[in-house]
Amino acid sequence: MESFRTEIENPIVQKEIIDLEKKIHLFQGGKIDDERFRSLRLARGIYGQRQEGVQMIRIKIPYGKVTSEQLKRITQVSDKYSTGRLHITTRQDIQIHYVSLDRTPELWADLAKDDITLREACGNTVRNITGSELAGVDVDEPFDVTPYAHGLFQYLLRNPICQEMGRKFKISFSSSEKDTALSYLHDLGFIPKIVDGQKGFKIMLGGGLGSQPAHAELLSEFVPVNQIIPTAEGVIRVFDRYGERAKRLKARLKFLIKDLGREEFLRLVDEEKKALPFHSYEIDTTAFEGPIAEPLLEVPSVTIDDTAAYEAWKAANVIAQKQAGYVAIGVKVLLGDFYTDKARLLADLIKNYGANELRFSLRQNIVIRNIKEENLPFFYQELAKLDMVSLGYNTIGDITACPGTDTCNLGIASSTGIADELERVIKAEYPQFVNNQEIAIKISGCMNACGQHNMAEIGFQGMSINAGKLVAPALQVLLGGGILGNGNGRFADKVIKIPSRRGPEALRLILNDFEANANGAKFLDYYDAQGEKYFYEFLKPLADVTNLTEEDFIDWGNADNYVKAVGVGECAGVVIDLVATLLYEAKDKITSAEELFEEQKWSDAIYLAYAGFVNAAKALLLADKQKTNTHAGIIDSFDTVFVEGNKIDLGTTFSELVYQINKNEPTEAFAKQYIQEAISFFEKLEAYRAADLAKA
Repeated sequence: MESFRTEIENPIVQKEIIDLEKKIHLFQGGKIDDERFRSLRLARGIYGQRQEGVQMIRIKIPYGKVTSEQLKRITQVSDKYSTGRLHITTRQDIQIHYVSLDRTPELWADLAKDDITLREACGNTVRNITGSELAGVDVDEPFDVTPYAHGLFQYLLRNPICQEMGRKFKISFSSSEKDTALSYLHDLGFIPKIVDGQKGFKIMLGGGLGSQPAHAELLSEFVPVNQIIPTAEGVIRVFDRYGERAKRLKARLKFLIKDLGREEFLRLVDEEKKALPFHSYEIDTTAFEGPIAEPLLEVPSVTIDDTAAYEAWKAANVIAQKQAGYVAIGVKVLLGDFYTDKARLLADLIKNYGANELRFSLRQNIVIRNIKEENLPFFYQELAKLDMVSLGYNTIGDITACPGTDTCNLGIASSTGIADELERVIKAEYPQFVNNQEIAIKISGCMNACGQHNMAEIGFQGMSINAGKLVAPALQVLLGGGILGNGNGRFADKVIKIPSRRGPEALRLILNDFEANANGAKFLDYYDAQGEKYFYEFLKPLADVTNLTEEDFIDWGNADNYVKAVGVGECAGVVIDLVATLLYEAKDKITSAEELFEEQKWSDAIYLAYAGFVNAAKALLLADKQKTNTHAGIIDSFDTVFVEGNKIDLGTTFSELVYQINKNEPTEAFAKQYIQEAISFFEKLEAYRAADLAKA
C-alpha cells in the first residue's frame, strides 16, 4: 500500500487517505464501533449499498465540471475498482458501485492524481456545490457564477466548521433568474444579480426536499460577491451549533429555521461575525476569464448523409451560447448511466476537438461546451458513433430517476425500471411531446426525494401497497410542481397511490387529458385550473387493488415477485456514539487544533478546539444518560448537570468558557488561550471519568 501513498503530491490529501486506511484497519480490528465508522467513511464519499460487502463511491465533481484528463481518470478508477458503469447524480456527482472497502484508500489516491476528491461527498457535511450547467455560456446570465461556486467549494472543503454537522447541507448557484440550479430547495441558494454596477447574489435560505419539502426563505435580495463566503460561514456555524443531532428527520436547516424563526436565526448568524476569519473575502476569478481554448487538432470537414436527423438533433440538443459563434451540446443520458468505453472516447473528443471541458447536469445529462458552430457536423458524426445523439435533452422524455432498489438501502420500489418504461411510452406514443421542455418527470425510489419527484410537474415516488396478505410495488403520483424562477418554485401535490405496473397508464391518462383540455395553457396553469381532485378522480380506477394480476407483483426491471426490503439509510449518517469513542475524538480534535495553530491557521484551530470542548462534554452527558440533541443543548446541559451540580469545577460556567468563540476575533493570542483551556478542560473530564468508573 505504501507505493500508492507516495505518489500523492498534495501532503494534505496524502494524510487524509492514510488516515482513512488506518480507520478501516481499526474498524476491521474491532477498535471502532460500526455506527461510528459509518459516519467516518460517509464523510469520505464511501456509502454502503443494498448489496452486502460492497460500497458505492460518490466522486465529488463541483458544479459538474470535468476536464478530459479527469474524466479519463474516473474511467480508469471505475474499470480498476468497480464495474465500468458511471452514474451521474442529481447533484452533478459521479457514483460507481460494487467497490471493496479495503480498496477505497487506493481508489482515492488514484483520483487525487488528477485533483479529484471524495471528501464530503456524503455524510453530515456540505455536499457537492451544484451549479447551472450553462454557467459561463448562458445567454441570460448577468455574469459567470462558476468562479464563485468554485471559490466557496474550495473554502469549505476540509473546513472544520462543516465536518460533523447534524445533517447534510446543500448549496447551489444558478446562472440566471431562471434558477435552473433550484435555489428554492437548497439550504443556501445563490442567484446572480448586478446592482449599481456591482456583482452580487440574491440568497435563498433553508429550502429542502425529502419527505417534508420546504420552500427556502429569502436571506437577502443582494449580497456583494466579496460577502458570500462570510455569509455562508455564519449560516453554517449557527446550523452546526444549534441544529438537531439526535432526531434525524428533524435535523435539516429548514427545521431549525422553523423552530427559531427567521429573525432569531439571522440574529445568531450576526452574532458569529466577530468570530469569522474574514469579514470580506475576494474570490479570484482570473482562472475563469481567459479566452476559449482552441482545439488541439484541426477539426475534419464532414458531410452529413441524413440531414433531416442532423437538423432535428440541432433543434433539440444544441444550445446557443452567449459567446458569438459558439454553441453547447446537450447529451441525453438515459437514467444518468454511461460506460467507461464511451466515456474515454468522449474525453478524447473534447480534448482534441473541443475546449477540454464538459459538465454533468442536474438532470443527469452531459453538456459539451464551447464548440464552434462550424464544427457541429463533425461533433454530430462522432457523438452518433457513441450513441449520444438521442433527441429530447431536458424534455419531458428526459426523465430523472435515483438508483432506487437497484443499489440503495432505502429504495422501496424501482425508479430506474419505471423511468425506462415511461421514456419508452413517450417516445413511441407521444412523438408530439419530443421537444416539450415545459413538463419534467422525476422519480424517486423512496420519500427522501433523491430523484426530486416532489418538485416536478409530474412526479412518482416508490412505495408499497397491500393487497390482502400480499404486498405489491406501488407509485405515488404527484402533480403540479415546478420552477417559477428568481428563487421561487412550487412543490407537487400528492394525488394518488397506484400499483407500479399502472404507472405508464397513469402517464397516458394525464397527457391525454392535457392535450384534450389544456386549450393551449401551460401544464401548471392547466393543473391549477382543473384542481387536484379532478386528477384524483380520473386516476382513481388505477388505484383499485381488488383486480391485481400476477404481473402487478413484479416491479419494473425485475423478474421475481416484489419483496419490500428497506435497509438502514446512510443519507443522514445516523450515529450511535460511545463514550470512549467520543472522548478519543475530542482529544484528537484538540491535538489537531494544536497542529493547525503551529500552521498559523488560527480560526480553524479555534473551531477544532470548540469541537473538542463539545465532544468531550457530550461524552460525559451520554454516560449520565442526558440528552445531547444539539451543540447548544450540550453546553447548557453540561452546566446544569456537572457545573451547577458541583461535580466538576471549571472556575466559570461551561457556556462562558465555550462561547468565547464568538466573543473574540480569531487572533493568535486568543487561539493559544482557547486551545490551552480546551486541554485543561479535557484533563479535568478524563480525571472525572476515571474516578467515576472506579466507583462503578
